[in-house]
Amino acid sequence: MKFHIPQKVNYIINELNRHGFEAYAVGGCVRDMVLGRTPQDWDITTSATPQEVKKIFRRTVDTGIEHGTVTVLIDKEHFEVTTYRIDGEYEDGRHPKQVSFTLSLKEDLKRRDFTINAMAYNEAEGFVDLFGGLEDIKAGLIRCVGSAEERFDEDALRILRAVRFSAQLGFDIEADTMRAIIAKAQKLEKISAERIREELSKLLLSEHTDRLRILYESGISKVILPEFDEMMKTAQNNIHHIYSVGEHTIKTVSEVASPRAARAFDEKERLILKWTMLLHDVEKPGSKSIGMDGQDHFYGHGEKGAKTARRILKRLKFDNYTLDRIEHLIKWHSYRFVLTPEGMRRAVSMIGKEHMELLFEVMRADISAKNPQMTEQMYHALELARRLYAEMLSRGDCVSLKELNLKGKDLIEAGLKPGKRIGKILNRLLEEVIERPELNDKEALMEIAKKIIAVEKLDDTSN
Repeated sequence: MKFHIPQKVNYIINELNRHGFEAYAVGGCVRDMVLGRTPQDWDITTSATPQEVKKIFRRTVDTGIEHGTVTVLIDKEHFEVTTYRIDGEYEDGRHPKQVSFTLSLKEDLKRRDFTINAMAYNEAEGFVDLFGGLEDIKAGLIRCVGSAEERFDEDALRILRAVRFSAQLGFDIEADTMRAIIAKAQKLEKISAERIREELSKLLLSEHTDRLRILYESGISKVILPEFDEMMKTAQNNIHHIYSVGEHTIKTVSEVASPRAARAFDEKERLILKWTMLLHDVEKPGSKSIGMDGQDHFYGHGEKGAKTARRILKRLKFDNYTLDRIEHLIKWHSYRFVLTPEGMRRAVSMIGKEHMELLFEVMRADISAKNPQMTEQMYHALELARRLYAEMLSRGDCVSLKELNLKGKDLIEAGLKPGKRIGKILNRLLEEVIERPELNDKEALMEIAKKIIAVEKLDDTSN
């Protein structure tokens, strides 16, 4: 088996070989080459100690030297070079207390998480697969190296990584590995929120987000996202639904930002959309009621869900920008547009232009996972809303104070004192303009403002 590896990676390997040391590309980059994918990162493992690596290469950084890792800099690129090592006892369920260096590639590979990540390669010796990684790739399996329970005892994050790799690669989790996941899921309590967040985000951005179901079935979500368990348990006896809240959620996550979307979204937007769909119905279990029609209803779940989602996202240490966007989209995800030009202006004024394209996509994904016999009218209404929004943009209709052609300073120059009264007047003017866009003219707005002030004075006099 012959692969092509980048010239700079080859240079590092060859330089280490030239100085009498073994060296290989290792881990995920080898796996990706086998799969025909372009590796994003290149890791190199070697029999050379960190100090020996530093002597060979002119520019290095001690990124993790206590664990054997030195970063070699070539031009503007960084490559991690790690000494063959044997991990000591894991005391925190995440990191070994100490490591010892070894001259054995086999010892280094057998400490790794999964067989598909325990393969090595260099151009001189070829492909090194001591634990059946290639066979597991052909079979489409995620399997731990050696004892799955031991691997998960060493590093509990591997439990979640198994599901993430399953979602990214479309592989099944091997039976013994799955049994160990179920047995050890509680150990994820020891893992930091940041690492949980990163793994979940990678899973959500994967091609097989239906593997979210494994989180529930294995007991993982009970530990890291118990709200998802409640969603999976909540039925929706309603004419508009054919799935439980959880199954509906999984299908919307798979659908959002798909090729069927009206536009392409960048990775940041995709992440916001995926998390929005994962949590958009998070408060349906807590909002469920049975109506006079005998059907389940979930009144107020959008606003309640936005607040609950915010708590979950804060718990997972999300940045404020992402948190705010997701909360806002969840709050408005079930809004029903008044399908007139004025109705659209009012909606956009409340929701904000910056959220509209993402909100339309959230609504489309939400509809896609409802009862298909009931969705034709929903899709039609959404398409009309999109069209009204596009027409509103093309006309340049004013929907915010920022777009209003009269500012607070204009009212001050006209003799009003600074204060809350100015804000109230501007909001009154915005209401007028939303109703009649042609009024967004400075002189016309000033005339309206004067009338508002005159009426206020009359009211004050009569009181």
